[in-house]
Amino acid sequence: MRLEKMSWKQAENYFKVKDIAVIPVGSIENHGSHMCLGVDYIVPSYIANTIDEKLDVLICPAVPYGVADGHYGFPGTISIGLEGLTNVMESICNALYNDGIRKFVFLNGHGGNDPALSEVGIRLNKKGAISCILNWWQLAGELDIAWKGGHASGQETAAMLAIDPSCVHMEDYEPQEQHMLTPNMKYIALGSIEFKGCHVPVRNHTINMSKTGWYANGRPKDDPNYSSADWGKPMLEAVTEFICDFIKEFDTIKCER
Repeated sequence: MRLEKMSWKQAENYFKVKDIAVIPVGSIENHGSHMCLGVDYIVPSYIANTIDEKLDVLICPAVPYGVADGHYGFPGTISIGLEGLTNVMESICNALYNDGIRKFVFLNGHGGNDPALSEVGIRLNKKGAISCILNWWQLAGELDIAWKGGHASGQETAAMLAIDPSCVHMEDYEPQEQHMLTPNMKYIALGSIEFKGCHVPVRNHTINMSKTGWYANGRPKDDPNYSSADWGKPMLEAVTEFICDFIKEFDTIKCER
Protein backbone atom coordinates (compact mmCIF):
# COMPACT_ATOMS: atom_id res chain seq x y z
CA MET A 1 0.00 0.00 0.00
CA ARG A 2 1.80 3.12 -1.24
CA LEU A 3 0.99 6.32 0.63
CA GLU A 4 1.67 8.50 -2.41
CA LYS A 5 -0.93 6.57 -4.44
CA MET A 6 -3.67 6.76 -1.81
CA SER A 7 -6.37 9.40 -1.39
CA TRP A 8 -6.79 10.99 2.03
CA LYS A 9 -9.94 8.90 2.43
CA GLN A 10 -8.06 5.67 1.75
CA ALA A 11 -5.33 6.78 4.14
CA GLU A 12 -7.94 7.51 6.80
CA ASN A 13 -9.40 4.02 6.42
CA TYR A 14 -5.91 2.48 6.80
CA PHE A 15 -5.17 4.47 9.96
CA LYS A 16 -8.44 3.28 11.51
CA VAL A 17 -7.29 -0.34 11.48
CA LYS A 18 -3.48 -0.28 11.19
CA ASP A 19 -0.75 1.51 13.13
CA ILE A 20 2.39 0.46 11.28
CA ALA A 21 4.32 2.21 8.49
CA VAL A 22 7.51 1.46 6.53
CA ILE A 23 9.78 4.39 5.65
CA PRO A 24 12.67 3.64 3.27
CA VAL A 25 15.61 6.00 3.68
CA GLY A 26 18.85 6.21 1.73
CA SER A 27 21.59 8.55 0.57
CA ILE A 28 23.06 10.12 -2.56
CA GLU A 29 26.78 9.57 -2.29
CA ASN A 30 29.94 8.13 -3.75
CA HIS A 31 29.80 4.43 -4.52
CA GLY A 32 33.10 4.08 -6.31
CA SER A 33 33.71 4.97 -9.94
CA HIS A 34 31.85 1.82 -10.99
CA MET A 35 28.41 2.49 -9.49
CA CYS A 36 25.72 5.13 -9.42
CA LEU A 37 25.42 7.63 -6.57
CA GLY A 38 21.93 6.43 -5.60
CA VAL A 39 22.70 2.86 -4.50
CA ASP A 40 21.67 3.51 -0.89
CA TYR A 41 18.34 4.91 -2.10
CA ILE A 42 17.67 2.44 -4.90
CA VAL A 43 18.16 -0.79 -2.91
CA PRO A 44 15.77 -0.01 0.00
CA SER A 45 13.27 1.37 -2.55
CA TYR A 46 13.45 -1.93 -4.43
CA ILE A 47 12.97 -3.94 -1.24
CA ALA A 48 10.04 -1.71 -0.27
CA ASN A 49 8.38 -2.41 -3.62
CA THR A 50 8.67 -6.14 -2.98
CA ILE A 51 7.30 -5.75 0.55
CA ASP A 52 4.34 -3.92 -0.95
CA GLU A 53 3.57 -6.99 -3.06
CA LYS A 54 3.67 -9.31 -0.05
CA LEU A 55 2.26 -7.42 2.93
CA ASP A 56 -0.70 -5.20 3.73
CA VAL A 57 1.35 -2.41 5.31
CA LEU A 58 1.74 1.28 4.54
CA ILE A 59 4.86 2.07 2.49
CA CYS A 60 5.87 5.72 2.57
CA PRO A 61 7.84 7.44 -0.20
CA ALA A 62 11.57 6.85 0.21
CA VAL A 63 13.75 9.62 1.62
CA PRO A 64 16.64 9.92 -0.88
CA TYR A 65 19.03 12.08 1.14
CA GLY A 66 20.93 11.12 4.26
CA VAL A 67 24.05 11.75 6.34
CA ALA A 68 26.93 11.50 3.85
CA ASP A 69 29.39 14.18 4.96
CA GLY A 70 32.20 11.62 4.99
CA HIS A 71 31.88 11.15 1.23
CA TYR A 72 32.48 14.76 0.30
CA GLY A 73 35.40 15.01 -2.09
CA PHE A 74 33.64 12.74 -4.57
CA PRO A 75 31.51 14.72 -7.07
CA GLY A 76 27.75 14.28 -6.82
CA THR A 77 27.59 13.45 -3.12
CA ILE A 78 24.76 15.26 -1.32
CA SER A 79 24.41 15.26 2.45
CA ILE A 80 21.74 16.89 4.60
CA GLY A 81 23.79 16.11 7.71
CA LEU A 82 22.90 14.55 11.03
CA GLU A 83 20.66 17.38 12.17
CA GLY A 84 19.04 17.64 8.75
CA LEU A 85 18.07 13.96 8.55
CA THR A 86 16.95 13.96 12.18
CA ASN A 87 14.64 16.91 11.51
CA VAL A 88 13.28 15.46 8.26
CA MET A 89 12.58 12.03 9.73
CA GLU A 90 11.07 13.45 12.91
CA SER A 91 8.72 15.66 10.86
CA ILE A 92 7.62 12.70 8.74
CA CYS A 93 7.12 10.49 11.77
CA ASN A 94 5.24 13.15 13.74
CA ALA A 95 2.77 13.58 10.88
CA LEU A 96 2.20 9.83 10.76
CA TYR A 97 2.00 9.68 14.56
CA ASN A 98 -0.76 12.27 14.51
CA ASP A 99 -2.67 10.00 12.12
CA GLY A 100 -2.31 7.05 14.51
CA ILE A 101 0.90 5.29 13.44
CA ARG A 102 2.73 3.84 16.42
CA LYS A 103 5.10 1.32 14.82
CA PHE A 104 7.75 2.75 12.51
CA VAL A 105 9.96 0.55 10.32
CA PHE A 106 13.00 2.42 9.02
CA LEU A 107 14.18 0.49 5.96
CA ASN A 108 17.69 1.88 5.75
CA GLY A 109 20.26 1.81 2.96
CA HIS A 110 23.11 3.80 4.54
CA GLY A 111 25.01 3.25 7.78
CA GLY A 112 25.64 6.95 8.27
CA ASN A 113 21.90 7.40 8.84
CA ASP A 114 21.81 5.18 11.92
CA PRO A 115 22.49 7.87 14.59
CA ALA A 116 19.72 10.10 13.23
CA LEU A 117 17.24 7.23 12.97
CA SER A 118 18.12 6.09 16.48
CA GLU A 119 17.55 9.59 17.87
CA VAL A 120 14.17 9.85 16.14
CA GLY A 121 13.29 6.42 17.51
CA ILE A 122 14.03 7.54 21.07
CA ARG A 123 11.88 10.63 20.63
CA LEU A 124 9.04 8.53 19.27
CA ASN A 125 9.34 6.09 22.14
CA LYS A 126 8.86 8.92 24.62
CA LYS A 127 5.42 9.37 23.07
CA GLY A 128 4.52 5.69 23.30
CA ALA A 129 5.56 4.63 19.80
CA ILE A 130 8.26 2.18 18.78
CA SER A 131 10.64 2.00 15.82
CA CYS A 132 13.23 -0.31 14.32
CA ILE A 133 16.11 0.13 11.88
CA LEU A 134 16.48 -2.55 9.22
CA ASN A 135 19.89 -2.18 7.56
CA TRP A 136 19.57 -4.44 4.51
CA TRP A 137 23.33 -4.90 3.93
CA GLN A 138 23.91 -5.87 7.56
CA LEU A 139 21.08 -8.38 7.48
CA ALA A 140 22.48 -9.89 4.27
CA GLY A 141 25.86 -10.56 5.89
CA GLU A 142 24.20 -12.12 8.93
CA LEU A 143 21.94 -14.33 6.85
CA ASP A 144 24.92 -15.62 4.84
CA ILE A 145 28.56 -14.73 5.55
CA ALA A 146 29.25 -15.00 1.81
CA TRP A 147 27.02 -11.93 1.33
CA LYS A 148 28.93 -9.74 3.78
CA GLY A 149 30.48 -6.71 2.17
CA GLY A 150 32.06 -3.31 2.49
CA HIS A 151 31.16 0.02 0.95
CA ALA A 152 30.36 -0.16 -2.79
CA SER A 153 32.16 -3.49 -2.90
CA GLY A 154 30.98 -6.92 -4.06
CA GLN A 155 27.78 -7.01 -1.99
CA GLU A 156 26.28 -3.72 -3.15
CA THR A 157 27.51 -4.22 -6.70
CA ALA A 158 25.78 -7.61 -6.85
CA ALA A 159 22.58 -6.05 -5.52
CA MET A 160 22.62 -3.35 -8.18
CA LEU A 161 23.39 -5.85 -10.95
CA ALA A 162 20.25 -7.71 -9.87
CA ILE A 163 18.11 -4.55 -9.62
CA ASP A 164 19.37 -2.39 -12.49
CA PRO A 165 22.57 -3.32 -14.37
CA SER A 166 22.54 0.08 -16.11
CA CYS A 167 23.61 1.59 -12.78
CA VAL A 168 26.84 -0.45 -12.73
CA HIS A 169 29.73 0.83 -14.85
CA MET A 170 32.53 -1.69 -14.60
CA GLU A 171 34.27 -0.01 -17.54
CA ASP A 172 35.08 2.78 -15.05
CA TYR A 173 36.15 0.40 -12.27
CA GLU A 174 39.33 1.29 -10.41
CA PRO A 175 41.17 -1.13 -8.09
CA GLN A 176 40.96 -0.38 -4.41
CA GLU A 177 43.77 1.64 -2.89
CA GLN A 178 43.58 1.16 0.85
CA HIS A 179 45.40 3.53 3.15
CA MET A 180 47.08 2.62 6.42
CA LEU A 181 46.67 5.06 9.29
CA THR A 182 50.06 3.85 10.58
CA PRO A 183 52.08 0.72 9.74
CA ASN A 184 50.30 -1.01 12.66
CA MET A 185 46.84 0.50 12.16
CA LYS A 186 44.97 -0.89 9.17
CA TYR A 187 41.56 0.27 8.06
CA ILE A 188 39.17 -2.69 8.14
CA ALA A 189 36.08 -0.67 7.24
CA LEU A 190 35.16 2.92 6.60
CA GLY A 191 35.71 4.57 9.97
CA SER A 192 37.27 1.60 11.76
CA ILE A 193 40.85 0.36 12.20
CA GLU A 194 42.40 -2.81 13.57
CA PHE A 195 45.19 -2.61 16.13
CA LYS A 196 46.60 -5.71 17.83
CA GLY A 197 43.49 -7.68 16.95
CA CYS A 198 41.02 -5.11 18.28
CA HIS A 199 38.70 -2.84 16.30
CA VAL A 200 38.75 0.88 17.08
CA PRO A 201 36.47 3.52 15.48
CA VAL A 202 38.50 6.26 13.79
CA ARG A 203 36.39 8.73 11.84
CA ASN A 204 37.86 9.95 8.58
CA HIS A 205 36.67 11.05 5.16
CA THR A 206 36.30 8.19 2.71
CA ILE A 207 38.67 9.80 0.25
CA ASN A 208 41.40 9.64 2.92
CA MET A 209 40.85 5.90 3.31
CA SER A 210 40.20 4.89 -0.27
CA LYS A 211 40.94 7.07 -3.30
CA THR A 212 38.64 4.91 -5.43
CA GLY A 213 35.66 5.47 -3.13
CA TRP A 214 34.87 1.79 -2.50
CA TYR A 215 36.09 -0.39 0.32
CA ALA A 216 36.21 -4.16 0.71
CA ASN A 217 36.66 -6.06 3.95
CA GLY A 218 39.78 -7.92 2.87
CA ARG A 219 38.08 -10.93 1.29
CA PRO A 220 39.01 -11.37 -2.40
CA LYS A 221 35.41 -12.11 -3.43
CA ASP A 222 34.29 -8.78 -2.00
CA ASP A 223 35.91 -7.08 -4.98
CA PRO A 224 33.21 -5.77 -7.36
CA ASN A 225 34.79 -7.78 -10.17
CA TYR A 226 33.41 -10.94 -8.55
CA SER A 227 29.86 -9.57 -8.39
CA SER A 228 26.99 -10.87 -10.45
CA ALA A 229 23.22 -10.74 -10.55
CA ASP A 230 23.29 -14.49 -9.93
CA TRP A 231 24.19 -13.94 -6.29
CA GLY A 232 22.66 -10.50 -5.96
CA LYS A 233 19.17 -11.79 -6.69
CA PRO A 234 19.03 -14.58 -4.06
CA MET A 235 20.64 -12.23 -1.54
CA LEU A 236 17.91 -9.63 -2.04
CA GLU A 237 15.21 -12.30 -1.96
CA ALA A 238 16.50 -13.69 1.34
CA VAL A 239 16.80 -10.24 2.90
CA THR A 240 13.30 -9.29 1.78
CA GLU A 241 11.85 -12.53 3.11
CA PHE A 242 13.47 -11.90 6.49
CA ILE A 243 12.23 -8.31 6.56
CA CYS A 244 8.68 -9.40 5.73
CA ASP A 245 8.74 -11.97 8.53
CA PHE A 246 10.16 -9.34 10.90
CA ILE A 247 7.49 -6.79 9.99
CA LYS A 248 4.71 -9.32 10.57
CA GLU A 249 6.09 -10.06 14.05
CA PHE A 250 6.80 -6.38 14.78
CA ASP A 251 3.20 -5.59 13.88
CA THR A 252 1.96 -7.76 16.76
CA ILE A 253 3.39 -5.30 19.30
CA LYS A 254 0.59 -3.53 21.15
CA CYS A 255 0.84 0.25 21.42
CA GLU A 256 -1.72 2.67 22.80
CA ARG A 257 -3.19 5.15 20.34
